[in-house]
Amino acid sequence: MHRREPLGGAEFAAETTYLNSAASGLLPRRSADAVRAALEESASYGTMGRDYFAAATASRAAFARLYGVPAERVALGSSVAVHSAFVAASLPEGAEVLVPEGDFSSLVNPLAVHPGVRLRTVPLEALADEVRPGTALVAFSAVQSLDGRIADMAAVREAAKAHGTRTYLDITQAAGWLPLRVADFDFVTAGAYKWLLCPRGVTFLAIGEDLGRDGQWPNARHAGWVAGEDIGASNYGPILPATTARRYDEPHAHYPYVGAEQSLGLLAELGVETIHAHNTALADHYRAGLAERGLLPRPAPGSAIVSTPGIADAEHRLAEAGVRVSVRGGLLRAAFHLYNSTDDVDRLLSLLG
Repeated sequence: MHRREPLGGAEFAAETTYLNSAASGLLPRRSADAVRAALEESASYGTMGRDYFAAATASRAAFARLYGVPAERVALGSSVAVHSAFVAASLPEGAEVLVPEGDFSSLVNPLAVHPGVRLRTVPLEALADEVRPGTALVAFSAVQSLDGRIADMAAVREAAKAHGTRTYLDITQAAGWLPLRVADFDFVTAGAYKWLLCPRGVTFLAIGEDLGRDGQWPNARHAGWVAGEDIGASNYGPILPATTARRYDEPHAHYPYVGAEQSLGLLAELGVETIHAHNTALADHYRAGLAERGLLPRPAPGSAIVSTPGIADAEHRLAEAGVRVSVRGGLLRAAFHLYNSTDDVDRLLSLLG
């Protein structure tokens, strides 16, 4: 393959061979510098800084631009699980929710435990075929955390449309490297501390165009003061919710969003399409090397995550050699992102060999 050098230049200086972005991404230098400056500012201006909303507003706009949705359709939060609880609360009593087997708990569990919800699980590959007239919601990850399988999002979207079913897509393992049509879904959540390279504590929730028309928004049961139409007048008593998706904002942690603004800016400069080509080329090079060693990686080419059975016991040895991967479900999981290179892949393969 054509040798690939890291993207991002001097933004990254990892002291390890870091192949674990599916667990947590590296923070760019610009983001770390911004957070340090915000911490220093807090010594004189308090823990909300001089402008609590500036970085959060900029991050909302940056995420919206990255995935082609209006900023007024994006809410800010700190947890995918909170977003899932909100989506669950928007469903009618007795609603059937369809999810893939083994999808990530932060997506699935708030739906499973919500009173009145009937959860039905099916294999990921059968998800579109299993949407039926009585299905109120289909919820799934664009990319599976366990092994990197990519869902057939177009097929699920079309099946849901045919049956009047709402869609809830988790792009935590996809945002930042996989080109996506976010506007095609009713609810889209993204934990930003992995491939989006943000500090932990940043999540985005995009609300589809069909929701909120004529002021008929789903109820914002977790709304606090930051969700008010006039934030300055929303500190005491019941509030008048914002007329945009900001009505679903959580009072955000200040420092993570200071870093997020910078991280999302870097991704925009590089471009998701460029990052996608880089990541998948490295992953395919790794797959080929594993196949030469008689191993059977999964999923098929196309994903930036490669999970391999039979070699999970190598994780400790790799860590001792300064190579960071992870083990999930008995699979050795390697994840390739913009700061990785062909040399990183070759080093991993040599250690496995």
